[in-house]
Amino acid sequence: MNITLDELQAFTVVVDTGSLTAAADQLGQTVSGVSRALARLEGKLSTTLLQRTTRRMELTEEGRFFLMQARRILESVDDVEEQMAIRRERPAGRLRVNAASPFMLHVLVPLIGGFCAAYPDIELELHTSDRLIDLLEERTDVAIRIGALTDSTLHARPLARNRLRVLASPAYLRRHGTPASTADLSVHRLLGFTQPASLNLWPLRHAGGEQYPIRAALSASSGETLRHLALAGEGIVCLSDFLTRADRERGELVEVLTDQTVTVWQPVHAVYYRNTALAPRIACFLDYVGERLAAGSTA
Repeated sequence: MNITLDELQAFTVVVDTGSLTAAADQLGQTVSGVSRALARLEGKLSTTLLQRTTRRMELTEEGRFFLMQARRILESVDDVEEQMAIRRERPAGRLRVNAASPFMLHVLVPLIGGFCAAYPDIELELHTSDRLIDLLEERTDVAIRIGALTDSTLHARPLARNRLRVLASPAYLRRHGTPASTADLSVHRLLGFTQPASLNLWPLRHAGGEQYPIRAALSASSGETLRHLALAGEGIVCLSDFLTRADRERGELVEVLTDQTVTVWQPVHAVYYRNTALAPRIACFLDYVGERLAAGSTA
């Protein structure tokens, strides 16, 4: 049937004003346009809503019944539009955010208190995953991804970038010595990722180039696990600054091979599906987090 809101509005305004001419003036349309809208509506309903003569219009019994339904529908649409306007000014609703557990713990969690205070009507759900997820399948509004993006179906917003550094604990270096060159790593215990393999290409100059492929003596799927292993003196590791900033400031992890280290930045993006206008609850989250990360909170 596909009755349109324009047709409903034309019908109710004609009834309220008492004529096609007055309705056309109120709607900013032509008289013929309003007349055609009424004709389409009656055609779709297969009934006559208004008895029209040259002097007056009168609702049929079907017209009186349909008028009540039409008013309810239009009022409902007005209510929804009003509520959406309120939500734009005061964002509300459930927001599902996914990030790798290290980024969630070290970067997002410290920002959540301030975000919730600024937007008390948003119900946050925080999910962690150290693998790439399907946003639709996991019912996720925003995912934070670190590194190069490969999924072209998603919209991405840059949030920050982080340097990679090669690090070890002072306790490990006291026991095993400090490597003076990349070649010295062959006699050290190296900590690496189980996947992806690209995370085990360390940004170090050597005879073969500026990416040093390590052979890990101990591997883990999570950067947070590798961080704790490094803090425990179990080996040398290469991790992002956001994960180790506090450890480096306290001297619990120290940078090694600084002369051989190539400055490499890992991009941090928020990714999301966007078919129409971005929902206010998502937009304000991206703005809030993006502003704070741009100010250097992950450095």
